Amino acid sequence: MIPRYSRPEMAGIWEPANKFKIWLEIESHACDKQAELGVIPAGAAKAVREKGSFNIDRIDEIERETRHDVIAFLTNLAEYVGPEARFVHQGMTSSDVLDTCFAVQLKQASDLLASGIDSLLAALKKRAEEFKLTPCIGRSHGIHAEPTTFGIKLAGFYAEFARNRDRLDVARAEIATCAISGAVGTFAMIDPAVEKYVAEKMGLKIEPISTQVIPRDRHAAFFACLGVIASSVERLATEIRHLQRTEVREAEEYFSPGQKGSSAMPHKRNPILTENLTGLARIVRMAVIPAMENVALWHERDISHSSVERMIGPDATVTLDFALVRMAGVIDNLQVHPKAMEKNLGLLQGLIFSQQVMLALTQAGMSREDAYAAVQRNATEVWDGKGAFLDLLQADKDVTKLLDESALAKLFDMDAHAKHADTIFKRVFGES
Repeated sequence: MIPRYSRPEMAGIWEPANKFKIWLEIESHACDKQAELGVIPAGAAKAVREKGSFNIDRIDEIERETRHDVIAFLTNLAEYVGPEARFVHQGMTSSDVLDTCFAVQLKQASDLLASGIDSLLAALKKRAEEFKLTPCIGRSHGIHAEPTTFGIKLAGFYAEFARNRDRLDVARAEIATCAISGAVGTFAMIDPAVEKYVAEKMGLKIEPISTQVIPRDRHAAFFACLGVIASSVERLATEIRHLQRTEVREAEEYFSPGQKGSSAMPHKRNPILTENLTGLARIVRMAVIPAMENVALWHERDISHSSVERMIGPDATVTLDFALVRMAGVIDNLQVHPKAMEKNLGLLQGLIFSQQVMLALTQAGMSREDAYAAVQRNATEVWDGKGAFLDLLQADKDVTKLLDESALAKLFDMDAHAKHADTIFKRVFGES
């Protein structure tokens, strides 16, 4: 985790203090249920609850000797609890603590990520409504296609992140499982009731069947979800980067007073935030393949997944959290230039209305093939710099014998491309 791209709220989830706090809660809840079942003395459970604590430096010191983090934690816990500590961890295995803790941390991370998506959704909705009827050119293959509106463009991104919000809810529910099933997952030395109790206390569901670990297909699905969200962040960032190009300049990142764009060229205003977001998305997606490869563990368990998850858990969630918050800020402060959009709409001298003309010719009796050829013939003249599209059409006898000059002029109607904006907005945002 690099502080430059971290928010304290998310980074704190992965700090040792939070991890060991969760471990202590898991062990304490397990002791409470074990005492209720009569497996350990009630006094032992009470001692763990009242005296249980830990010291991170001491745990690190013990681990340097034991080379086992859970044993180091339990040893340090015993130093606080006293003789009753011999009843802690009865019938449990390390993975019961590690996997259940990881589930809690990923659940906590999911809640922050959900909040980040919600903020981005709010920003996208606000700006979409602001520019609902602001015409701009739509592009396919990077080439001018037909008009759309900037609001419709943003509404599309809103719909995508709304889907991502739903995906995250599903991923959160799938990852939030508890396993307290002992060695190889058979409950041979611990009652399943302990698992059920700990799960309820930790806000998790029970894992229906574990080996010695929670099955890693759950984790693969979770990190794949983060990868999809990151890809959506990159798509939006890429759109803004293209729109900020000097030749386009329809929208651009906010450039604050005193900000500098280049050490060499004082005039520069670069899309540094969205370029940064493009890079951060790559880091989040970098976690997906290792998470997939973690699924195939040996038999009931190995630890080849452990080192991977100790890295991708913090890195992917911290990075995506930062990216979502940054993107919400970019959209909130996005500088939009309707006049540049209007200028760009006119760059091809009317070619963006070619489909309207072709369809009108077919409606007037011309075959689709002939209509396409007639429109493309005149469009080619425009591309070659020989005039405006409407002027050329009005001089084309094959066209004017079906559509007079007035009928042709009416086809060059920008409003036609926004006439269903209300319908689209109702589909995306619901009835207002």
